[in-house]
Amino acid sequence: MSVPEPEILAAFEGAKGFMPVGEGLALYAAACEAAKLGLPLLEVGTYCGRSTVLLADAARRAGTVAVTVDHHRGSEEQQPGWEYHDETVVDPEVGLMDTLPTFRRTLRKAGLEEHVIAVVGRSPQVAKVWAGQLGLVFVDGGHTDEHAGNDYEGWAPKVAPGGLLVIHDVFPDPADGGQAPYRIYLRALESGDFDEVSVTESLRVLRRV
Repeated sequence: MSVPEPEILAAFEGAKGFMPVGEGLALYAAACEAAKLGLPLLEVGTYCGRSTVLLADAARRAGTVAVTVDHHRGSEEQQPGWEYHDETVVDPEVGLMDTLPTFRRTLRKAGLEEHVIAVVGRSPQVAKVWAGQLGLVFVDGGHTDEHAGNDYEGWAPKVAPGGLLVIHDVFPDPADGGQAPYRIYLRALESGDFDEVSVTESLRVLRRV
């Protein structure tokens, strides 16, 4: 299994975000495997670039590129008054969240800027104009049924044969977390287009048949 160099792992751990190290290592291993297809690795849900560091390094090693899609205004659970709100990423001039500057600093510190294409926009709109196949799609955006469903419907069909679909925050037990990512995980399996490769905490890795 591919593992990141210590400086990459340190950059991941030092970045703002919510992914535990164990899940990060599983994501990195999946990204390194998928990158062998020579196609871009895409994530939905950038936030401040914690997981982007891992995808970017895997892309760099394989001579491909990571693409990360986010409107950078924060998902529903990151808004004021909610559990994951961080007032340090609020733009004081407009009074809205803006994680883009923090994300750019994360990549800069990790030395990975040139290996990432950052797309600032809403996932369904970007998916509509994305024509090519992808080696990996990592779904880690909004956690409502609407947002998770749109991410799945927009991006899962673009995973190349043999490529990987990775879904974060999959909690079969409602007591552990929201169910929207779990529901799209079930949709992927029930579609017959994907087989499960691995389970690491709340991270699921599926391969396009």
